[in-house]
Order: sequence, then C-alpha cells, then structure tokens
Amino acid sequence: MSTLLRIWARFEEGFIAFLLAAMTLVTFVYVVLNNLYTLFYDIADLWEGGNEFFSAIGDFILDLAQSMTWSTALTKALFAWLLFFGIAYGVRTAGHLGVDILVKLTPRPVQRVLGILACLACLIYAALITVGSYDWVRVLYTAGIGAEDLDHFGIKQWHIGLIVPFGFTMVLLRFAEIFVRILQNRQTGLGLADEAHDVLKLTEHEEQK
Repeated sequence: MSTLLRIWARFEEGFIAFLLAAMTLVTFVYVVLNNLYTLFYDIADLWEGGNEFFSAIGDFILDLAQSMTWSTALTKALFAWLLFFGIAYGVRTAGHLGVDILVKLTPRPVQRVLGILACLACLIYAALITVGSYDWVRVLYTAGIGAEDLDHFGIKQWHIGLIVPFGFTMVLLRFAEIFVRILQNRQTGLGLADEAHDVLKLTEHEEQK
C-alpha cells in the first residue's frame, strides 16, 4: 500500500509539472508567433532583393498564429486541471494557508476536537462538491457539447469538466487520511501551512549564518 501511495505521490508531482510545462509552452509559442511575423515583414521592406522570400515567411508565420486560436482555450483548460488537481496536492503537502492563531492558543485536547470538527466540515464540503460536480459532468456528457475552440480536436466540455469530480474525490480522500491521523493522535489539526512559523524559522536560520 505504501508503495502505491509513493507512486501516486510521484504521479501527482509529475502531472502538475506537465500541466505547468504545457501551459507555458503553448503560451510561449503563441506569443512568439504573434510577434515574429512582423520581423520578417520589416526585413522584407528593408531588403528589396529578398522581399518576396521574407514576405512569404511572414505570411506563413502569420497563418500559424491565426490558426492557434485554440491556444487560449487550451491554456484555460490546462489551468482548470492544474487548479482542481492541485487542491488535493495542496492538502497532502500542507500547501494551503491556515488561519489558526486562536486555535493554537487553546490546550492540545481542545485543538484536537477543533481539528476533528474542521476536518468533518471539509469532508462534508468535498463530498457535496464531488456529488454535485458528478451530476454536472453527467449532464455535459449527455448533451455532448463541444469545448470552445477545441471541438475540432474532438474535445468536449465534459472532458474538461471531468477534473472537478476527480479532483474533489482526491480532496475527500486526503481529508479522510487527515481525519484518521487526528483520531490516532498523530496530529491535532488539518496540517495547514503556517507562514508566520516559516518566517520565524527562516529568520533564525539567517541569524545562525
């Protein structure tokens, strides 16, 4: 079981890196193409002997740029996948910010009780979103509506929306793991990020240098 968890953790990190790289690459290529064709038009205007040659290159790049109208829609879809996939990853890695200054002022048993209540609230919320988004994706699947600017690639709206129930299912599982750890006294809260604590540690480390 631990091996499968490690494999999934690696997959999470690799998939998030892939989404970020794909978003960056698509945006970079689109921006370059939209600014590169003017360079060849300018060269064609300056160099009379190569006017037709450089103009042809400029026309070719301009056609490529105009044909990439799908790039914005694809970037939005990739960002949506990154967002909903990253929510569960943030829960696992304590990446979400916590506002628990008052909770930490209470005794440890009280912190544990508050942690259980907070975790139950998160579980209920994640379960509601999972069920609701599943029904939403089922409606999109039945309708068969194509995704904006991506329909000619065979991509439907339900393909993009599928990440919502999947992502919140993962969130549900992550909070279930936290709930079990709290019941086992292995932690007291949700394990959220503490910026103030991180700043203090960083300051102490700098002073030691």
